[in-house]
Amino acid sequence: MQSLKGGCLLINRLVADDVTEQSRQVLEVIKQEGVAIIPLDVAYAIVGNSKKSIETIFKCKNRSFEKPSGMFSNYELLKDIQVIASWKHDIIKAVIFDNDLPMSTVAPFKPDHPMFRNVDNWVLKNSTKIGTLDMLLNAGEFHNEMTKQSMELEMPVLGSSANTSLTGSKYNLDDIDPPVFGAADILIDGGTSKYKNEKGRSSTIIDFGNFETIRIGVCYDKIRTIFSKFGVDLVEDKD
Repeated sequence: MQSLKGGCLLINRLVADDVTEQSRQVLEVIKQEGVAIIPLDVAYAIVGNSKKSIETIFKCKNRSFEKPSGMFSNYELLKDIQVIASWKHDIIKAVIFDNDLPMSTVAPFKPDHPMFRNVDNWVLKNSTKIGTLDMLLNAGEFHNEMTKQSMELEMPVLGSSANTSLTGSKYNLDDIDPPVFGAADILIDGGTSKYKNEKGRSSTIIDFGNFETIRIGVCYDKIRTIFSKFGVDLVEDKD
């Protein structure tokens, strides 16, 4: 730990080499209202938890506050928080377990869950839309470990892709736009994201209420094929 930035501990750029310990370090920074940029399989993400950190994220990305943040999750947490019909859980498990693919689910949620006990009301409102919450699943080692540790802390990790809004996801730390890069109190360099692609896509986002494809992202064709096996037709990729 080197110095202070806006009252938060500043940790210099780190090369990913110890997922467990570095996830702990990242969560400590987030706990102190800081901002983190971390490597995910889908793209680099910029995350926080407090009103201060979420405002910083939105401003550095030039992102509309009308767009909700996403939350790091795993299947265990999803089962506890999101309200999804039991048969639809079979689809989720087929995507993230049987096929080991990343995906974001949008569904109604339980705002009284202990994970949200210490979350600022503004932050919770900013991270939800019309009573639904976006939860990211199976997005790589850092994502999965941070989710696990955040559950132990009862402190959700919230944020979005580490890029200027509407410019496409970034798959290498050094490609992140300077205003976004400079907003972080801790940066983890995990090399090139697993699902780097020319279209700048991040995670596929599916509304599990009506099966609307909110965002066509990485592995979309594979995900669409899995859904079809359950009799669900998703919108085809028009790009």
